[in-house]
Amino acid sequence: MPAPAEFETLPWFLYHPDPVGTGSVVRRDTPCKVCGKARGYIYVGPVYGREDLDEAICPWCIADGSARKQFGVEFMDRQSIGGGNWDTVPPAVVDSIAWHTPGFAGWQQERWFTHCNDAALFLGPAGRAELESYGADLVRDILQESGVAEADQEFYLSSMDKDRGPVTAYVFRCRHCGRLGGYSDCH
Repeated sequence: MPAPAEFETLPWFLYHPDPVGTGSVVRRDTPCKVCGKARGYIYVGPVYGREDLDEAICPWCIADGSARKQFGVEFMDRQSIGGGNWDTVPPAVVDSIAWHTPGFAGWQQERWFTHCNDAALFLGPAGRAELESYGADLVRDILQESGVAEADQEFYLSSMDKDRGPVTAYVFRCRHCGRLGGYSDCH
């Protein structure tokens, strides 16, 4: 059995500042299918591409674009970055999120909150307790975004759990004005 890899300092991701804290990157000595190195961390979020690369790409190959170049993968569906009720952002921002930023796993189709004409920072999944710790404004915004009828909002909120669901919120912070935002979904 090979000796465990030394833990290298993770690359910095502008839009996902703590991928270990959010659960998208974990400590593991799995060799990366892009660079072949076991660097002590592996990405465990979604990978969109033709090959099965689940839990097989290191954060360094996401950051430097090697994974995109070698396998043509995305880590976030481009159509799910902003738009709709959220700001539409420049193509370069969409490329940065889709090709060079660790995504995150949601119950349904993941979405990336945008504000001030830029993608926001992904802070992580939240259940009721975590969501309420961010303040009443975010709770209101998440409930409004959910489309759940006002009469059902307390039940919906009480069903939130960051790990087990059936409802989970996904929290972001605007890089420019600090506004919190995001969405929720359920399984």
